[in-house]
Amino acid sequence: MKKIIINGANGYVASNFINQLLGQECEIIALVRGNKKLTANERMNQVLSHLNDEDFIGNSKLKVVNYSLNDENFGIPEDEISDIFRGELDYYHFAASLKYDFKSKDEIFRTNIDGVKNSLSIYNKYAGDKSRFFFISTAYSCGKYNGEFREQFHDNEDISAFRNYYEQSKRFAENVIREFMEKNKIDAHIIRLSQVVGNSETGITKTDYGIFDFAKRMHSISTRYPNKEVRVKVDPKATQNLIPINEVIKYLMFTVQTSDAPQIVNLTAKQSTQNTLILDGLSTLIPLKLVPVPELKKEEMSSIERLVSVGMSFTGSYIDTDLRWETNNLDALVPNDGNNNEDKAILKMLEYFIGTLDHSKITKKVSIAS
Repeated sequence: MKKIIINGANGYVASNFINQLLGQECEIIALVRGNKKLTANERMNQVLSHLNDEDFIGNSKLKVVNYSLNDENFGIPEDEISDIFRGELDYYHFAASLKYDFKSKDEIFRTNIDGVKNSLSIYNKYAGDKSRFFFISTAYSCGKYNGEFREQFHDNEDISAFRNYYEQSKRFAENVIREFMEKNKIDAHIIRLSQVVGNSETGITKTDYGIFDFAKRMHSISTRYPNKEVRVKVDPKATQNLIPINEVIKYLMFTVQTSDAPQIVNLTAKQSTQNTLILDGLSTLIPLKLVPVPELKKEEMSSIERLVSVGMSFTGSYIDTDLRWETNNLDALVPNDGNNNEDKAILKMLEYFIGTLDHSKITKKVSIAS
């Protein structure tokens, strides 16, 4: 039975990966950080219950271990961590800080760079020679790269080459792995994800990151200021690269099942989605007319438009992007299945997501009334 270790296991992609792995013949060890409110096991069970519509009661294939990313041996006793890493295994490093601003720089680098260094050190100390290390990076480690971002390592650059410290930290972490591979001869792989969204087949969307965070904010504003026309500082022709969670999991499962995984893969969508489609889609789902105006100045904004602008502190960095990534390694291993209607899938996801927000609002009203 294959052993798979996953850190940051209660995150969106990692938990979906585990949910799929539970149907395979493998031993899964989920490294999760407990907090003051919930134990590691409770946090893992909570997210798996959420993915399974609250129908999850545990699984004998899954072992949850409390850990601390930057501590020696992850804060796990020597005999236990030695046993965790014993034998041939695949190790997936998902743990990351998703913060991006300057004031969080130290935390971002401590998690996304120092955490990777510690993870590599522990892996190298305890894992067997035939084991593999997979690092979950971001396609946006490309920064402000002009051209097709190749499936290869790229040198570190100053923050001016990136939109934020999250992007820079991931580039730095990739090069930490490159140097470690050269020195210690480990079998390591880089998987660069673009913005992960919901399921392209069902529309089910259980993330509120990226465009869905924006959708949630617009939904909230529409309940306070319904039927308003709101200009948004967005380039309507610019694009978002949105990779469905089911496509991500399909590829991750491939890495488990093959011994021929590429060293670096840009796991991105075949077709990017124009901003105008997202704005028009939201305008049909909520009582708000969103109008893209690329050169909208702050002094020209209404009070509602300024409120929208404040809520775009992160997404605002990506409203004028039209990035391109090489996908030769991805295409060679996971051929295109011919289903290219990404726009229709994104609209289905937005409809599902807004529906959950409306349902939550109704549920709260009923609860208060009763």
